[in-house]
Amino acid sequence: MKRTTLLAALAALPLCGCAQDATTNNTDTATMGTTNKTLVVYYSRTGENYAVGNIAEGNTAIVAKMIAAKTGADLFEIKTVKQYAASYDVCIEEAKKELREDARPAIVGDVADFDQYGTVYVGYPIWWGVPPMCVFTFFEKHDWAGKTVKPFATHEGSGLGGSVRAIKKALPAATVTDGLAIQGQTAQNDRPAAQAAVDQWLGK
Repeated sequence: MKRTTLLAALAALPLCGCAQDATTNNTDTATMGTTNKTLVVYYSRTGENYAVGNIAEGNTAIVAKMIAAKTGADLFEIKTVKQYAASYDVCIEEAKKELREDARPAIVGDVADFDQYGTVYVGYPIWWGVPPMCVFTFFEKHDWAGKTVKPFATHEGSGLGGSVRAIKKALPAATVTDGLAIQGQTAQNDRPAAQAAVDQWLGK
């Protein structure tokens, strides 16, 4: 798939039932021969985060698990081979460098039989106005033709930024819907409010 060239102007923006595991190591996820299953795939960062301090569970992970529980979707977490710095200030510089280089950081594992999913929820924090570049690494590993992609993001004031536009450019063969944006501090510190936002979005 052709790589997306992200606009340099985006660099001016600030960083800010139960689901089954969908990894290739999960023998319970069998090939169904259809594309009517649903997947929630997300990247989320722990450590020092803006407005919420040091956290053991990432803001986006919290929202991803809510969506998976509500929809009965399978769940896959994008993990990078090289972890980002635990320090917020260092991490944002790493993210800026990857954005400028249009990098594709290596990721760990993959989804078992991606073809079986017709609807894919894609979650991420907003980093410099767009998803972290490891999300684009995941995009380029798969064929998205005919799939419906539903983006959701956590942020601390930028909303969805330019992320939905960037995803549409990266996945031209998919149908990309309107996204959901939840503040990271809401996901982390006000779970009922975050759940209400998720429920409202899913109910549309």
